[in-house]
Amino acid sequence: MQTSDFDYFLPQELIAQTPIEPRSQSRLMVVNRSDGSLEHHRFFEIIDYLREGDVLVFNNSLVIPARLKGRRGANEGKVEILLLRRLSLNLWETLVKPARRIKVGTVIEITGNPGITVTAETVSAGDGGSRVMKFSDEKLLPELGEIPLPPYIRTPLTDPSRYQTVYADVAGSVAAPTAGLHFTPELIDKIRAKGVRCLFTTLHIGLDTFQPVREDDPLEHKIHKEYGVLSQEVAEELSKARREGRRIICVGTTATRLVEAAAQASSPDEIQPFNGWVDLFILPGHRFRVVDALITNFHLPRSTLLMLVTAFGGKELIDKAYREAIARQYRFYSFGDAMLII
Repeated sequence: MQTSDFDYFLPQELIAQTPIEPRSQSRLMVVNRSDGSLEHHRFFEIIDYLREGDVLVFNNSLVIPARLKGRRGANEGKVEILLLRRLSLNLWETLVKPARRIKVGTVIEITGNPGITVTAETVSAGDGGSRVMKFSDEKLLPELGEIPLPPYIRTPLTDPSRYQTVYADVAGSVAAPTAGLHFTPELIDKIRAKGVRCLFTTLHIGLDTFQPVREDDPLEHKIHKEYGVLSQEVAEELSKARREGRRIICVGTTATRLVEAAAQASSPDEIQPFNGWVDLFILPGHRFRVVDALITNFHLPRSTLLMLVTAFGGKELIDKAYREAIARQYRFYSFGDAMLII
């Protein structure tokens, strides 16, 4: 297995720059693992593929205003800070630019509305612009920051809420769990009315979700840790569904990684609650213990997300689905269309 096995060419015009309105009108490709068939629908028609007793697992992480703009002193150069991961009170792993001017001890002033100023002192410096920073008051950061968009989206977003799922309520991500962007409150209500159980977990997504794997051998890639919580109630519901033979359908690769990580830390018959760092890297050959079906978007070449989807759907079928999506001009990446793998 080589990283190049997960490469493909995508025309630039298929990278979605703006979200579809309404959310549930995005396109949906249904990928059937049992017979290799591909079907084409609108996302709201996903309800036709759900049945009473199914369990849908969502990631309710909320994207934080993680992009901060400041200066090295009142009259010095501009600095941009991207929050990556909270380490402790007021202490964050960040990405800064221009990185070459931000050394240990450098203090950045971040100013917003009159009277609101936060300082950030560089505590340690890593590779590629990575810096650990201590903020004077992290409670003020939401008032000073902006919602970060992926680097491939160049069109300004007029409504920041469109880069949030409608059920997001636990702040902590720097990127949205994009498979969930297609759901509306009305669609979720209809799904519940059909007898489908909707469960909510939390996995805070880091910047690594956008990074291609650069090593020739993906096994040499070090995946970043992301913090996740799977509650006692959700663990019991998932265990019960497994015992009763009901389908568990994950909404997105992040929910998939979390439930599979929880399953690995549990006994074969009973999923336990989980609260901690997730560094599970799912590659072809992984034995899925919980997930029976997957809702996901179309992902970047050479990405860990595409590798996970390939592990679940099988390389030949996922390659076929991506070729079909390009031929039919599906929209790709965060604001793009969706895929249901059953």
